[in-house]
Amino acid sequence: MNPEPAAPAATPIASTREQLVRLAREWKAGEGERWIFVLKSMLAAFSALWLAFRLGLDSPSTAMTTTFILALPSSGMVLEKAFYRLLGTVVGCASALLLIALFPQQTPMLFIGLALWVGLCTGGAAMYRNQQSYSFVLAGYTACMIAIPAIDAPAGAFLLAVTRLTEVSLGVICATVVNDALFPRHHNAQLMRTVQARRHSFVGFCREVLERRLSPAEAELTHLRFAADIAALESGRAAAFFEAAHARSQTRQLHAFNAALMTALTTLYTLHRLLHRLHLQPGSPAPQLLQAMQQRLAQALADDVPPDLPALEQDITAARAELSRRLEEAADAGALPPPGRGASGSGAAQGKDANEASLAAAGGQPDGSGDAAAAQELASLTPQWQIDFDTAVELLERFAANLAAFHASYDGLTQQKRSQVSEPRAYKPKTPPGIVLASGFRAAAALLGGAVLWYWMAWPHASTALLMTTIFCALCSSSPRPTAMVKQILTGFLIAWPLSFLVEFFLVARASGFPMLVLAALPLFAYGSYLSTNPKKAGVGIGIILFSAQVIAPANQMHYDIASFLNITLAQNGGVLLSFIIFMVLLPEHTMGNRAHVAAALWREALALCTASTRGLRLHLRAAGGALLPRLLLCFGPGQEWTARLRHRFDNRVRDLLNQLNAASGPAPGAPARLVVRQGLTLLELGHSIIELRALIATSAQGPVATALQQAVDALANYFRQPERGRCELAITSLLHAGATVRTALPEASAARAVRLQTALTDLHSIYTSLLDQMPQIQGEVHHAA
Repeated sequence: MNPEPAAPAATPIASTREQLVRLAREWKAGEGERWIFVLKSMLAAFSALWLAFRLGLDSPSTAMTTTFILALPSSGMVLEKAFYRLLGTVVGCASALLLIALFPQQTPMLFIGLALWVGLCTGGAAMYRNQQSYSFVLAGYTACMIAIPAIDAPAGAFLLAVTRLTEVSLGVICATVVNDALFPRHHNAQLMRTVQARRHSFVGFCREVLERRLSPAEAELTHLRFAADIAALESGRAAAFFEAAHARSQTRQLHAFNAALMTALTTLYTLHRLLHRLHLQPGSPAPQLLQAMQQRLAQALADDVPPDLPALEQDITAARAELSRRLEEAADAGALPPPGRGASGSGAAQGKDANEASLAAAGGQPDGSGDAAAAQELASLTPQWQIDFDTAVELLERFAANLAAFHASYDGLTQQKRSQVSEPRAYKPKTPPGIVLASGFRAAAALLGGAVLWYWMAWPHASTALLMTTIFCALCSSSPRPTAMVKQILTGFLIAWPLSFLVEFFLVARASGFPMLVLAALPLFAYGSYLSTNPKKAGVGIGIILFSAQVIAPANQMHYDIASFLNITLAQNGGVLLSFIIFMVLLPEHTMGNRAHVAAALWREALALCTASTRGLRLHLRAAGGALLPRLLLCFGPGQEWTARLRHRFDNRVRDLLNQLNAASGPAPGAPARLVVRQGLTLLELGHSIIELRALIATSAQGPVATALQQAVDALANYFRQPERGRCELAITSLLHAGATVRTALPEASAARAVRLQTALTDLHSIYTSLLDQMPQIQGEVHHAA
């Protein structure tokens, strides 16, 4: 048999061509993307400037500056910001005209009206995220940019407003056309890559938890990063919505994906915490019995398939039988009390304290400490093992169902299927009210303070400093680190100051014609644009661009005056510096992501969960009647809707607060920030259990069980209102009493009600153990703000 001929060796030319192609692809994926961004930014900016010249607009630099402000990586992000910039400009111009009409020659009243408007807009910006926040900010400072120059000539205010709106619109058109026509980078494709990355990281995280490869501290930091990922995914969805390729059905599916991810993460945290505690308990058979179920879920994740729920049920049945066999063998050997005696007798009284003995009688869990070799101690731990096992099984079943829902939402999103949920709820941010009020107050105070300084100095160019102070106090109020943001922009201003002088008086002044003007100004603008693509120096690059665009200020009739240049640039730098000082001295702790405000807001969210109205749910129950209705309500009707709505709102708000904390803390949060993270995750765990209990209370007839559960919820609300050790102990006592009451009602309950009561026991046990974990962290001095 003849051997096959060897493949021909690659020629040097072909090899060189392949290497060049590979290098070109690598360059385009890395450094090339930055230079393409610079190219698009420059083309949009100078196109807007040329058109403004041709149209004879009063301030062509405004159109140019607009294109720089809209310079973003993808066309979807450009379209989103362009829409909200136009909206904010229209609202700002209209408000300025209204204020001037109300106070045409009453300067103090005009400034008070402007301060109130800017404060209102800045507070609104703090309540929202993404470009919606920018629209609020723009509406505030655009009113100042129209009204303040018109103080001495109110009749010219309308012309100023029309001119600014025209120039901004021209910049918007140029930026959107260039970004969508030249090397378009559609945000929808980037969003789908982000979804795939989130799923991959979530699946890997779940496997690490189920295989016990993560410590609780590591898991907490991962949960914190996922809070930021969820917010970022919503931000990407909002940008992709403006692209033509983004269908409305995909928006619903993204909402469903985010909601499924949040629910699964909460259940996973509760499960991880319980499994960690079980492995620390000496002698408990639960970890070994749960191992098969954990391995099955981990294998399903590794195989990239939904969990096999019937097989998981078989594992649970086998584990229950094994636990019963072990307990019976121990009882036969005399180590356990005979059936029916319970753990509330003298043996349990020899535990750590009376609370632990009461919990054992209720089916709860004490600390898990004690000498496992002693017979009486073993007798007191037996009910604890049973409820530990039941709780872990319940959580594993919930987590498996959550994983199935997560897989379904991901498949529907990536395979362009119809959304399984007709109208899933959107992710909505939540900002602590103290930060909202402080942001508005700071911006209003900056405007009034700057106006007083302007009057006292009698410097004509102080109005420029006043505008710059107002703009940056409003813009940076929504930043988790406003002083760092202003500092970077001020650095860019200072770098651009001498460079702009050189460009203005040595290059632009000698340029003849538009092409030469472009060549003169291009290097400085390109340098700032390139720096803005570096995340660590983005603020510096933006500062260089903004300063240069305003100072070089090409106009139809150029006027070169060194004295005017120095006055304007000094005013601009002074205004930014003043905004930096204001952030340093005026309410410096009231910034986005401040851990004290986040901690207080977390307690308030937990309290709101305990006091949310169930009136609608009770009205449905009263109107329909019937013995089977409570069960049907919880499974299919308004009960499920009420539970889902309350859980979604609670998850949204808590995770958004954690996202704010993550943004303010940076990649390596300190011990105080990690304490707040632990608090937030614990309250998430408590919240889901409280929702289930409240749904059971609302759909149950009056009786001992409903009364005991309501007392437990009321005690938890009292603790959330003022988290102190004494109130925590009272809540624990109420939980113990509710557990005993539920366990007493179990033997006489119907099959359907018994399932709900068993779930209630699991929820009570989960809340109890969470409170035991929370007690060492209680610091009334820090969290009393709730």
